[in-house]
Amino acid sequence: MRKFATFILLFFSVLTLKAQKEKAVLELSYTDTLTNEFLDTVNVKKKLKLNDYSMIGVQYGVGLSQVMWNPSQKQDMLFMPVNFGVTFTKYGKMFGYMPYFGFQAGIFYGQEGYQFEYNEDKDYTYKIAGAEKAVIDVVEVPVLSHLHFDLWHMKIIAQIGFYAGYRLSIHRYPGKTGYVAPENVRSFLPTDKRFDYGIKGGLGFGLVFGPIEIHIQAMYKHALSSLYEPDHASPYYYRFAYPSNIIISAGVHFQLSKRSGMSKAQLKKQAKEIVYGSNDSQSE
Repeated sequence: MRKFATFILLFFSVLTLKAQKEKAVLELSYTDTLTNEFLDTVNVKKKLKLNDYSMIGVQYGVGLSQVMWNPSQKQDMLFMPVNFGVTFTKYGKMFGYMPYFGFQAGIFYGQEGYQFEYNEDKDYTYKIAGAEKAVIDVVEVPVLSHLHFDLWHMKIIAQIGFYAGYRLSIHRYPGKTGYVAPENVRSFLPTDKRFDYGIKGGLGFGLVFGPIEIHIQAMYKHALSSLYEPDHASPYYYRFAYPSNIIISAGVHFQLSKRSGMSKAQLKKQAKEIVYGSNDSQSE
């Protein structure tokens, strides 16, 4: 009986050693198959982790302008070939944990205006100071909240906020049936309002090429300040005129810090802590 038990113990010991040897051979053979060519085919998915980073940029665009009249007037959209600006964008985490948030501020030079059309029902074309058309040069400072959804080389952008501006100059055109006095062609009237403010927002997308981003956006701007005093025509009834613009723009933006990953300074600091230890551990 004792001999039989010894035989059984030796038998299972041999089986265990054989299994371990086969496992070692299998692992070694599998490791040998991990060639450089095979490893190059492995697709490792990395998660994009955004840093709190900043950008400066320049934008240029064109637009269509019209005015919301009260009472309403028949008009046409007016093409505006100039909308140029410089922006500063700061990305950060809203409430400390929402990573796709930021602010954008800038200064822009652009144009707005109006062009009346012939009204067949009333058999006349409306005019202001004898002009059927006017182009106004404006400078404005927008402050916008900036929401963005980021992929590796692309981002979706949504913006909304306010702007304040100043109407620099005006050029009035008499058109076919109007007449503008020479002193009013390039001059504001005493009843015209120069200060401007309103809402601005839009959608767009960005292409990311390393530290450079190209943004394409469609923006809508609506003034909350009328072009003139409400009682400019008569003290007995009010008239209002609120300009609005649709702007298509392209911009080039330069990252002031890394969008993702660690900067050189952060990498050096991490390497120093690995080699020499952190300041906390040294103090202990």
